[in-house]
Amino acid sequence: MKLNPFSWSFRVQYLFGAICVAALLGYAFFAQFQLGKDPCPLCILQRVAFFVMGVFFLLGALHGPRGGGRKVYAILVTLGGIVGGLIAGRHVWLTTLPADEVPACGPGLGFMLDAFPLSKTLQLVLTGSGECAKVDWTFLGLNMPAWCLVWFVGLSLFALIAAWRKPPRPYGTLR
Repeated sequence: MKLNPFSWSFRVQYLFGAICVAALLGYAFFAQFQLGKDPCPLCILQRVAFFVMGVFFLLGALHGPRGGGRKVYAILVTLGGIVGGLIAGRHVWLTTLPADEVPACGPGLGFMLDAFPLSKTLQLVLTGSGECAKVDWTFLGLNMPAWCLVWFVGLSLFALIAAWRKPPRPYGTLR
């Protein structure tokens, strides 16, 4: 097998995407349960978006469609990536706010889901809270929401390229 992921078949590319998402979610749970980094409500929504991407990557890998079916899976993966990227972008913005402009800490996601309807809960979560502005983990100068944003964009582009690329022609064949 070649090491260039863009020379792999659609199924292998989408399986690779699903494995990447599983690794990202695995690290998120490791950071939560082993490193003691409790996720804020925006982090939890980003996990949901990664999960959606992973499901459609895995379904695309198992189904292995041709033509238009590939594009449908790519659009579904990318929709998850866009929603997750918007949430991560909001989260990154909250982490860059000066201390005096950070919103007050709100209740936890579990309480909000119990006390409010889903639409109100999403509205409260997306407006952010003080706990979402706290930065307690960085890698290569980027915090976790920034890395999530990078991965949302990268995986979305990967899904789109895999679906819209032309299959390689065997060497020596003419059009």
